[in-house]
Amino acid sequence: MERSLTLEIVRVTETAALAAARWLGLGQKNEADGAATDAMRRMFDTVNMRATVVIGEGEMDEAPQLYTGERLGCGTEGDPEVDIAVDPLEGTNLVAKGLPGALTCVAIADRGNILHAPDMYMQKIAVGPEASGKIDLDWPVAANLKVVAAAKGKAMSDLTVVLLDRPRHQAIIDEVRKAGARVKLISDGDVAAALATAFPELGIDVMLGIGGAPEGVLAAAALKCMGGDFQGRLLPEDESQRQKCIDMGIEPGRKLLLEDLVAGDDCIFAASGVTDGDLLRGVRFLGNDVAMSHTVVMRAKTGTVRFVETRHNMERAVRATGLPR
Repeated sequence: MERSLTLEIVRVTETAALAAARWLGLGQKNEADGAATDAMRRMFDTVNMRATVVIGEGEMDEAPQLYTGERLGCGTEGDPEVDIAVDPLEGTNLVAKGLPGALTCVAIADRGNILHAPDMYMQKIAVGPEASGKIDLDWPVAANLKVVAAAKGKAMSDLTVVLLDRPRHQAIIDEVRKAGARVKLISDGDVAAALATAFPELGIDVMLGIGGAPEGVLAAAALKCMGGDFQGRLLPEDESQRQKCIDMGIEPGRKLLLEDLVAGDDCIFAASGVTDGDLLRGVRFLGNDVAMSHTVVMRAKTGTVRFVETRHNMERAVRATGLPR
């Protein structure tokens, strides 16, 4: 992949975040998601690449844009051919309610290197670099926590595990507490939660639980860039979902390692804050047609992690991109 794509996708996630932030606290999650999706789609068309969406807003008959299989970019012969995974707005409910932790995110890798994960549930475990290669999705919760604690030089009582606050996770929560570790429950946003495991200052050591498979692939891309680790298992709920796995060449129930989800030695991940979170600040509208955004962008090949704070002249940005106000 071209190095220039690293900063190009910052523009993509920034634009989506600015569009979504207009809907902050208005109680209209679908409108916020639609605004982010439209903005992201338009900005992709300014990037010199030949891209295919492998994880998007759904199949072609389910989503008008950023659908699986859609071609993006303005590249021509000789420009990079890449696969793209997107979540134009992770945390639609968070934006609607004005709660923290919403973001926009994109992962890019060379053609054929991102798993086309079907839209179903996935069992997940995510850790940062210290515990990379030491976890196993097939182990009991306590066994994984023990190796993570040892790898990070922490007492079990200092270990924090993040999970989505869902009834389906009660058994895992009980196991974590029985092992002596702490639990942090979140309402939405397991991409951000998985990413947090790679930043020690955020105080999250492990992410566990069941969430969306597309979000799992995005999280895996981010952790690949950071040197962390991720494992997942697709959990089809009915025969049609099971058949979809088989049709895509994925054996239902098979443990998927990081390399199964994002192959090769390179990928790029970017996320921009929409509302304030532990890692990223949300969009700020400063008045006089000025806004500020905060983005993290990283690349697996170099291990580089950049935080980008951008001041946007909204009048000029609208004029340049054609995006609605």
